[in-house]
Amino acid sequence: MAGDSFNLKRIALCLQYEGSSFCGWQRQPKGKSIQGVLEEAISILDPLRPVRTIAAGRTDSGVHAAGQVVHFDASGPIPAGSWSSALNGRLPKQIRVRQAVLRPSEWHACYSAIYRRYRYTIYNACMPNLFLAPWSWHRYKFRLDEKLMRIALEGLLGFHDFYAFQRSGSKRKHSWTTIQEVELDRHGDLLVLEIQASGFLYGMVRLLVGQLVALGEHRISLKTFEKRWKECLRSEVKESAPAKGLCLVRAGYAEPVFSESAWHDSFPRYSLATIDSPIAPPPI
Repeated sequence: MAGDSFNLKRIALCLQYEGSSFCGWQRQPKGKSIQGVLEEAISILDPLRPVRTIAAGRTDSGVHAAGQVVHFDASGPIPAGSWSSALNGRLPKQIRVRQAVLRPSEWHACYSAIYRRYRYTIYNACMPNLFLAPWSWHRYKFRLDEKLMRIALEGLLGFHDFYAFQRSGSKRKHSWTTIQEVELDRHGDLLVLEIQASGFLYGMVRLLVGQLVALGEHRISLKTFEKRWKECLRSEVKESAPAKGLCLVRAGYAEPVFSESAWHDSFPRYSLATIDSPIAPPPI
């Protein structure tokens, strides 16, 4: 192939996307994927060889990303730093490249990553909010017990089998992973959950959030929550949180890849005051 005669350059992208109109990161037989749209744009700019992009994390349908990391090998003359502006001129407005850098040929967006970090936003108020709707899960019947949810979340830290939080259809050989950090904060009517792990199972965060909300509404006990994941009772974990509340905040590496302003925390943390007529506490 003609393109093989060129010296290939490994390009790393810090990618941001609003995922509601896409079928997820990975290219699918049907539906518009982030990977498919990105590869088409790269092919226009570098047409001499087939393009294959690799991402740090395969976000599901409807999930957003603020600091997704992607790599591909380029054969053309475009300087590494110019790929961001070149691609942004050809990508839809829901996808933006925040920065593009040159990496060594052995560097890998997925295998070189030492963690992925996700954020889930829950809007816990009576009244709907049009401006928060695309980015959060509206839970309005009860005021969530965030203290109980935080206890449950902190109990997940470490290397464990999280089969209970894995959707069917996964091709992963096992369901063990290490949860490195957890965080759950209330900002008025908003609950913001962050979870960082060496890797995530298929659908893991959304299934976990579904169980945490059931716990926060006192529909299940802390004992039941712990029993379900520790005993791998996948059949009892039925409620999955909506995709729109979930965002891949960033993937991390042993050494910095991008500038901190481009990569570290480009998804805004919303903050709201509690409304005058607070919703009822969950039943005891």
